[in-house]
Amino acid sequence: MNALLALSRLIDRINERIGRTVMWLVLVAVAVSAINAIVRKVFNMSSNAFLEAQWYMFSAIFLLCSAYTLQRNEHIRIDVIAGKLSKRAQTWIDILGTIFFLTPMALLIMVLSWKVFTMSYISNEVSTNAGGLPIWPARVLVPIGFFLLLLQGLSELIKRFAFLKGLIPDPTEKVLSKSAEDELAEAIRQARGEVA
Repeated sequence: MNALLALSRLIDRINERIGRTVMWLVLVAVAVSAINAIVRKVFNMSSNAFLEAQWYMFSAIFLLCSAYTLQRNEHIRIDVIAGKLSKRAQTWIDILGTIFFLTPMALLIMVLSWKVFTMSYISNEVSTNAGGLPIWPARVLVPIGFFLLLLQGLSELIKRFAFLKGLIPDPTEKVLSKSAEDELAEAIRQARGEVA
């Protein structure tokens, strides 16, 4: 079990690093959106490439941060019934949900989207919009995102089984810490302090 827990920690570190890095795309996407809007209003010009770049960034944020969200146990739950059950029963619900729902769904989407990506890449598919971007970078985000989600699902399974065996504390317990938004705001403030 120690080897599996080491694998789980490795997966967690990978997804945390990816999540914390990709999180910055929110700021970049907002900046691109604002610049595009200003240029459109002030100079009466627009660029489909800028619009599509925003879409790509939002896609990257959603797809590449899904595993990070699962790792932090911040995905949406409907605990009407499960919230009233024991921690052991809740853990078994997580295990069964991961095995029977998350894993097959992530595998299916990963496999099917890989075919779509490869066809787009081979044909050098480009947006039909004038001045649009190549499509394959957006298409490759889907299998990568679901692969990361699948890996995180494996990590969560390992942690749930280790919890049931009494080897680790409850992995679903929320540690009182700063939210991702607070951490981002603090990083921006620190960056300003270094620049100023």
